[in-house]
Amino acid sequence: MGVFVFLPLVLPLTAWPVARLAEQHLHPRTATRLLTGVSGVMALCSTVCLGLVMVVGTAQLPGNPLPDGWSDPEVREAVPYDEVVGKAAIPALVAVVVLCARVLWRHGKVRRQVHRALAGLPGASEVAVLPDDTPYAYAVPGGERGGRVVVTTGLLGRLASGERRALFAHERAHLAARHHRFLLVTRLAAAANPFLLPLRTAVSYTTERWADEEAARAVGDRRTVARAIGRAALAAHAVPWPTPAGLAAPGPVPRRVAALLGPAPAARGRPSLFTAVGLAAWTAAAGTAVSAMSSANCTVTMVVILHGATPL
Repeated sequence: MGVFVFLPLVLPLTAWPVARLAEQHLHPRTATRLLTGVSGVMALCSTVCLGLVMVVGTAQLPGNPLPDGWSDPEVREAVPYDEVVGKAAIPALVAVVVLCARVLWRHGKVRRQVHRALAGLPGASEVAVLPDDTPYAYAVPGGERGGRVVVTTGLLGRLASGERRALFAHERAHLAARHHRFLLVTRLAAAANPFLLPLRTAVSYTTERWADEEAARAVGDRRTVARAIGRAALAAHAVPWPTPAGLAAPGPVPRRVAALLGPAPAARGRPSLFTAVGLAAWTAAAGTAVSAMSSANCTVTMVVILHGATPL
């Protein structure tokens, strides 16, 4: 295994350039899918390798339930500096499990709270209008309807007719594209490996831009969507309860408005290697591939070593 067991822990650094360039130069749909895929694979690979190192560290502890053969010299030699990194991996993996469990628990708790709050509202419409002067709007995924758009009278009263259509189209785009899933994956990935935090931030922005572009396509006027976003942001206050997967987060509003005032992004496939974003994307893809191969190789190697060290 050697140093290859440590590569997936640091290879997320290769994705930092694309985290910034993708949100500027790629279509937001492409950027969201690319960054989410890279985040998920790299987080899984780093967690697997952290678990392999933890096995070596746990086998050295007195009274552990593992077979005695797992603490033999040939097992420890598979990991460089096994005495230090093996024991350090134990609290590190525990922290990963706790942080990921916390993300899932909070996500589930918030969704249950919001659905309970909306269950008492009359009507079966996809849009739930709350009689509240506080201006806010967000999308709630799941439920019998597949999701609902929540908006207050305080926000609707500040928007013109076309801007209201843009607002509803934006929130419906969140539901239709399942943006909460992309956001949840990147949150879990960042909890598993802090080096993936820039990708989580980028996906939070690209999902908003994706919804902006879908709203512009539905409304047929990019300036109307830009005005709706600007007015909603100026009037917005804190939402009275947390929202699932951060779908109420407005994102960097000035950048979104500026993007809508410009031409629509080209929905191209793979970027050319001879551009900055293309080079960054292919570097991240290479880092992801190396991470996957390293974790797979280390897993097979460790299984073979442990099998040989375990008495029949």
